Amino acid sequence: MSMEQCGGEVTAKHAKSSDDDAGEDRLSALPDDVLVLILLRLETEDAARTCVLSNRWRRLWTLLPELRFDAALDPHFLRDALSSGEVPLRRFLVGTLDASPQSLAAWLPAAARRVSGKLVLVNVDQKSTTAGEEAEASERGAVELPCFEKANAIGLELGFLGLSMPPAGVFARLTDLYLHSVRFHGPGELGDMVSSPRCPCLQKLAVCDVQGLDSITIDSESLQVLELNNLRGVRRITAVAPALENLNLLDCFLTDQNQPVADISASPLKLLKWMDTYDPYSVHLGSMEHIQKLAIFFSVYGQHGFTHNNACLLLLPRFKAIKDLSLTLYILPEMDNLQYMMEDMTVLPDVTFLHLIVTANRHAFGACSFHVLKICSGIKRLRLILSSQLDSEVKLL
Repeated sequence: MSMEQCGGEVTAKHAKSSDDDAGEDRLSALPDDVLVLILLRLETEDAARTCVLSNRWRRLWTLLPELRFDAALDPHFLRDALSSGEVPLRRFLVGTLDASPQSLAAWLPAAARRVSGKLVLVNVDQKSTTAGEEAEASERGAVELPCFEKANAIGLELGFLGLSMPPAGVFARLTDLYLHSVRFHGPGELGDMVSSPRCPCLQKLAVCDVQGLDSITIDSESLQVLELNNLRGVRRITAVAPALENLNLLDCFLTDQNQPVADISASPLKLLKWMDTYDPYSVHLGSMEHIQKLAIFFSVYGQHGFTHNNACLLLLPRFKAIKDLSLTLYILPEMDNLQYMMEDMTVLPDVTFLHLIVTANRHAFGACSFHVLKICSGIKRLRLILSSQLDSEVKLL
């Protein structure tokens, strides 16, 4: 037999063997937990489609501990997807477009039964927000948030859909709650829900850019971080939180020019970020003897009586010394008929670490920066940050 004939036979046998291997389904022989790890790398809809491959794959996707739906879907599909499995969900992420309260109500109760970790729902409102459309949205009603007894984190960004809190039930494991662009139904419901009897483990609460809250009253033994940002129409904020260490309040009273009324009882408070109106006669923050970091705002040019500047000038004298001061200096893009305001700032606490954040809007900022350094000469560490835009879009009213 020639060398060429021998080589040809070997090649033919190898090709036949490869064809036989190609017909064998080795993937399905892998353990369920390995296949689940593979499916987790797919979009959830694609993972669900593998159910048509064979009986072996029919229910594999229902074992996924994470479900992610990034695009607008039929709400009944979401409900069926949640009802098809029993595995606790460590993550359930949903994105929708122009959802209605009714469409969310179709699947949220099913999610409440299965989510044991994090729920994130982001609804994008593609419509404009004129006054007429906001009134129309109000007439559409609200979706009731079911009680998530097992979830440890919930994030809702609803595009100003109406939301009502559950009248009963305990969020027994919830540690983090984030609510953004929500229109509340029932002004007292939020405070009741996030207080200790119903959220005994809540550690972080962030409520940002919301409507429908006339007041908020929180009584929580576990809360450590409280962020309130642009609570439209709010008139009073009350919090009894003996474990609170971080308080961030931005443009809650300023937006509607309301007299600030706040009573925060939090003796261990260590970080205070206050960028809102402030009146020492109606805003009570306790002794603040443990504050280590203060974040405030000052407009370099403006008019006397400017709200944010008054808040800064009234808060600073409350501290003889502070370890970490974050001071934002903002220069308006247009300065016609405005006065230089830095001379109003005559004293700063004894500061160890100064964060100086300057939003100059292409204007010179040397004079205002040196003014701060002149009255804060004892610092041991300086960090200068040149920002292109105002942090968190502070409103200049």
